[in-house]
Amino acid sequence: MKKFNQLSPALKKLIIPESDISRTGTVSELVHGSERPVSDFAERTLRHCNGGATLQAALWLKKHLNDGGKMIVTIAGAMSSFQVGITLAELIRKGKVHLVSATAANHEESYYRYVAHSHYAYIPRYTELTPEQEAELRDAGLRRITDTFLPEDESVRIMEPHLVKMWRDAQTKGKRCFPHEYFRRLYSEKLIKPDSMTNPGDCWTHAAYEKDIPIVIPGFEDSTMGNIFASYTYNGRHRKDKSVVLDPAIMKSGLEYFTWMYDWYMDAAKDAPIAFLQLGGGIAADFPICVVPSLKHDLQLHDGIRDWAGFVEIGSSPMSYGSYSGAGGKEKITWDKLSTKSYYQIIQSDVTVAFPWIAAILLGL
Repeated sequence: MKKFNQLSPALKKLIIPESDISRTGTVSELVHGSERPVSDFAERTLRHCNGGATLQAALWLKKHLNDGGKMIVTIAGAMSSFQVGITLAELIRKGKVHLVSATAANHEESYYRYVAHSHYAYIPRYTELTPEQEAELRDAGLRRITDTFLPEDESVRIMEPHLVKMWRDAQTKGKRCFPHEYFRRLYSEKLIKPDSMTNPGDCWTHAAYEKDIPIVIPGFEDSTMGNIFASYTYNGRHRKDKSVVLDPAIMKSGLEYFTWMYDWYMDAAKDAPIAFLQLGGGIAADFPICVVPSLKHDLQLHDGIRDWAGFVEIGSSPMSYGSYSGAGGKEKITWDKLSTKSYYQIIQSDVTVAFPWIAAILLGL
């Protein structure tokens, strides 16, 4: 410790002496009979590199929530197809999540899992597929997402007629809704039922519906159902069937999601700081995190805007020229997305590996 005492106070704050965290006993002795064996195992073994970053982020988020803070979760990639709902839905049910921002694809894929779970399949050695085999899968209606096949006929085409009817009714009545509000009616009006082999409790959109957790879906058109909606609004020279042409205005836009978040953030942050857990990169995260600087600089509400309390990102995108998804927390300070007092942690890992550890610690398992 004498060597540490020679360092500047600023540098010493960055260092965690081993004596502060070492625990006696073997792993088996530590977790045997424990009321939270997963958390104890994590605290004993996730000590260095990305494992250590995962643990430190989880412990910070746990303290933040225990102190009365709030948390939003953002979902990118194909996390819903990869069953992120198993853990996210439980966090929602336990009151740990206060808003979800998801890509439109992730949002709809949560519904697809709900109605067609038993029709999904896996191919662990997907990198060895030939282009001809990929075409064979295409012709069979199996849409590959990395190692997972989404069954289009049993999912997309089951839901499409219900949504199209909602859209047509909205046009007739002059109503407008956000994309997730149309989808949520599939649950509230019992228009769909869970697949016989699924556990409805594993569906994060269903958990959000039951808890009335707000959802934000930036870029709805960048999804299967968004493409389908676009096709119904197209009235150009290449459209053959003009019997159903929808007004795109019946779908509220990303701009309206963003301005809705102004009010949500101001209300939610009145009595509690809000943390940001980003699962993957992309618009699902880049969209909502900009609300704070926009409130400050675009609406010019400089005083009284609470900064994001902390930012945790799990992602596999490296920081490189042009790779915005790999940008670190410090860079966000320059854009006023984070303050110098905001906690930040980047976990360079696969979400399917790191997120369950964080969820387990937040759930006290």
